[in-house]
Amino acid sequence: MQQKIIILDFGSQTTQLIGRRLRDLDTFCEILPYNKFPYDDPSIIGVILSGSPYSVYDPEAFKVDLNGIRGKYPILGICYGAQFMAHTGGGKVEPAGSREYGRANLKTFEKENPLFEGFSDNSQVWMSHGDTITQLPENFKCIASTDKVKYAAYQANDEKLWGVQFHPEAFHSEQGTLLLKNFAVNICGSRQDWSPASFVESTVAQLKEELGDDRVILGLSGGVDSSVAAVLLNKAIGDHLTCIFVNHGLLRKNEFEDVLRDYECLGLNVIGVDASEKFFSELAGVTDPEKKRKIIGKGFIDVFDAEAMKIKDAKWLAQGTIYPDRIESLNITGKTIKSHHNVGGLPEKMNLRLCEPLKWLFKDEVRRVGRQMGMPEHLIGRHPFPGPGLAVRILGDITREKVAVLQEADDIFIRGLKEWKTTGKDGSQTSLYDQVWQAGVILLPIQSVGVMGDERTYEKAVALRAVTSQDAMSADWAHLPYEFLAKVSNDIINHVKGVNRVCYDVSSKPPATIEWE
Repeated sequence: MQQKIIILDFGSQTTQLIGRRLRDLDTFCEILPYNKFPYDDPSIIGVILSGSPYSVYDPEAFKVDLNGIRGKYPILGICYGAQFMAHTGGGKVEPAGSREYGRANLKTFEKENPLFEGFSDNSQVWMSHGDTITQLPENFKCIASTDKVKYAAYQANDEKLWGVQFHPEAFHSEQGTLLLKNFAVNICGSRQDWSPASFVESTVAQLKEELGDDRVILGLSGGVDSSVAAVLLNKAIGDHLTCIFVNHGLLRKNEFEDVLRDYECLGLNVIGVDASEKFFSELAGVTDPEKKRKIIGKGFIDVFDAEAMKIKDAKWLAQGTIYPDRIESLNITGKTIKSHHNVGGLPEKMNLRLCEPLKWLFKDEVRRVGRQMGMPEHLIGRHPFPGPGLAVRILGDITREKVAVLQEADDIFIRGLKEWKTTGKDGSQTSLYDQVWQAGVILLPIQSVGVMGDERTYEKAVALRAVTSQDAMSADWAHLPYEFLAKVSNDIINHVKGVNRVCYDVSSKPPATIEWE
């Protein structure tokens, strides 16, 4: 049985990072809304309570009865989770006076405590809270303090329950991963058997059992997620899988033809459908980003429905949905970050059931699974590309002319990233493309004055976007060499008719998103 740790999400922006850190420890975890604990799941070995944007005294704060959990599983409360357990246990939580945010150091901690095994003196942690615990419940004891936070961590005396007011999942908590390992492995007893190899083996077996001899249609996008899903399904059901690759006219330059060749080399049964005229017609005059996404999402479903009618006995529609898609789309605060065209179910008219073999994986885990199955690196290493394609990189309405301009500018940028090499301390060379998580060009809804030759111009402006990240939950702008940016800017302006200005986006996520729409 696959062990799992349940992370109860109280709305923190960093809940997903807790999950990522546990997965890095080869420990499977599941992130669930704070009030959706699966009491009848025998595979649970521990529980983590996340942070929250709320105070424990806020009328809108998320609150849950922990009586069915406490004493049955080891529990770790993080920030709000720690304050919530202290508050409901009879302790006191009060405003901190000034918000405790940023780096701090553990001046004292209980070295023999299993949560801090292996910790070094003065270990740096990351604080981010407005309230603080001022009194512990009677059966709790303090096990760590900083200069400003007396109860930086605590433990219950008579049960396996811990709370920390700092964020071990944050990068700036230098031994945060060690703390999570101590909890998951030493306290909860994780076997650390979550790996790409085990995932492939268990998922292929599960797919064989679930799908049997049914026929499955898979919507391919050309990206890493759907490609890995296709190869995984192909291992399970072979020629019972039919892949459909739709050209909505918003792909990168030559991508439709290039991707079809790649899939042929993988031995996949792929049908290429050029539906670009349909999408351009339905997007005409639409400027709202969410409307664009919804039109494209519905368009995909319409195309699949039409193709499904041609495939006898198709019963399933498979998608490359991954875990961050589901987490962001089902944000428990009720505030949708963005809609995903491959999340939320399918119209009944399709009469197809949904198969999402990668729904538990983060992006880097998808890549590890692809490599485990021997997929070529140029497919595995591809940057993420939005499902709606260039539609969300064109601010304003969509036209064929704008798409053509953006395709040319984007092609120059991406080829440039692949060709520009940097040399590491060990003498090895790596392309800029492999150093960034995601890159692309944005076509701005403005024109700017310029001079080309002896003539005044009034043409389009584009923005270059490149970010570094591990899982797309947070991202920093890539510090690309000035010489490279100068060359790309010059190449775009000289070779893309209609563009006379190039900017570089230096915003991070949060507060910005990776895509502009």
